[in-house]
Amino acid sequence: MKKDKIKSKKFAKIRTLLIPMGFAVICGIIIALFLESLIGELSPEKYIGTFFVLLALLYFSYFLQIIIHEAGHLFFGLMTGYRFSSFRIGNFMWIKDDNGKLILRRYSLQGTGGQCLMVPPDMADGKIPFVLYNLGGSMFNVISAPVFWGLYYVLKNVYFVSMFFLFMSIFGIVSALINAIPLRIGAVDNDGRNAYMLRNNPVALHDFWVQLKVNEATSKNIRIKDMPGEWFTVPDKESISNSLTATTAVFSVNRFMDMHQFSEASALIDDLLGTDKAMIPLLRNLLICDRIFCELIEEKDNDFIEELRTEEYINFIKQMRNNPSVIRTEYAYALLFEKNADQAQKIEAQFEKRMRTYPYLCEVESERELMDIAAGKAMAV
Repeated sequence: MKKDKIKSKKFAKIRTLLIPMGFAVICGIIIALFLESLIGELSPEKYIGTFFVLLALLYFSYFLQIIIHEAGHLFFGLMTGYRFSSFRIGNFMWIKDDNGKLILRRYSLQGTGGQCLMVPPDMADGKIPFVLYNLGGSMFNVISAPVFWGLYYVLKNVYFVSMFFLFMSIFGIVSALINAIPLRIGAVDNDGRNAYMLRNNPVALHDFWVQLKVNEATSKNIRIKDMPGEWFTVPDKESISNSLTATTAVFSVNRFMDMHQFSEASALIDDLLGTDKAMIPLLRNLLICDRIFCELIEEKDNDFIEELRTEEYINFIKQMRNNPSVIRTEYAYALLFEKNADQAQKIEAQFEKRMRTYPYLCEVESERELMDIAAGKAMAV
């Protein structure tokens, strides 16, 4: 059984890589053919310079298609009754604060190049529109592809300009495929997989609505412990069959953490970590992060803590080093496990620096409290 799971995970990773690998091959061939056509016309220095210009155009077109993709989510979300909450490209995030003012903050999420989060309409008979909002990004990518192909064809004699439009066209198709075909890409589920899970699944649809409402409340500086309790009904382990329901269960853990109910948080985390297929890697590692903190505060089983800090988890905290929960747990680990006050002080300074531009102030407040609890325990020992 374990071998079958490993094989299944390996196949899923290979399947996820097929589209970007195919794209890389196509772009490599295009660049090679373009450079071949210039042999004898350019000096070696200009030839090398041309190669790097093409790479820059490739990256720029990728960046612009992310903007187009997220704009698609925004457009179709507004069309179907959603309201704007935040718009992120890379780690630059424009968000409405609790006063309705648009501000720029810094935020990153493992496995995503951008994200457009919106406030959902009220549920009517247990339903909300979800298809256009989830697939709107891919639709914009698809629509843009022939437009850029037409510009490439019209301007094909203008070398760099035409190559840019060609890359934009190809990236449009690739982005649409990667996001619309139901896949788990790295640490997260893509738009197509989310839309697929929501169809004919009223529980998942309600959980999707709850997630967007939690995000709305968080952006208004409402702590999760102060949000409506009915949003955080913990589902049975058997009913957690998709990542949307699993995410709502993780919110219940976050609520326990914010209420400083560490025993309840630990028990729920242990249950959730057993939901192998439903729990995406991003959520699984965030749960492990909280579980380590709870263990440090309560039981402090050193062997168990080391068992949780796997190579996968270490790589995760490196990628999510700006996440306040990750920094908080690393602070507690340095203070209570390693007994390294100097390292803990450096991590605390790092926390204060990175939280200056973090978008969710209520989360920063909550994490500071947890760090204070860790510091208090260190002083009491």
